[in-house]
Amino acid sequence: MIEIIDYTDEYEADFKNLNLEWLNKYNLAESHDLEILNDPHKTILDTGGCIFLAKSGNKIVGSAALIHEGEGLYELAKMSVTTAFQGKGISKMLIEKCLSTAKELKANKLILFSNSQLTTAISLYEKYGFKHIAATDSPFLTADIKMELSL
Repeated sequence: MIEIIDYTDEYEADFKNLNLEWLNKYNLAESHDLEILNDPHKTILDTGGCIFLAKSGNKIVGSAALIHEGEGLYELAKMSVTTAFQGKGISKMLIEKCLSTAKELKANKLILFSNSQLTTAISLYEKYGFKHIAATDSPFLTADIKMELSL
């Protein structure tokens, strides 16, 4: 059974390791990722964002975050499911939690940055209504895709 829980500091290493797993697999890890993963409180939580974790038993197997980017604007970020748990609907659970939370936070738009190698993730975002837009203003050197969803 998978449970979606709120991030707490006890899971800081899990959050970092989950995301480094996929970033390193696709050779996409860069300094901005490390800035976020090394201090999720400062970069996500303290600025009005939130982090959700997928938990199976006592193991953290997935993550997703909403980063507050301005009035009514959040970035969907750091979405990850560990390899052994992929294909079980966990990404859908995480994205649905992020979408419902964004609405509760009165967001009117979500954005995300991605890389064209991540075809499964991009397909998931498209299924939830995210549209491709010009990949501008990215804090990531490796992000060649930007998508948005109006809520």
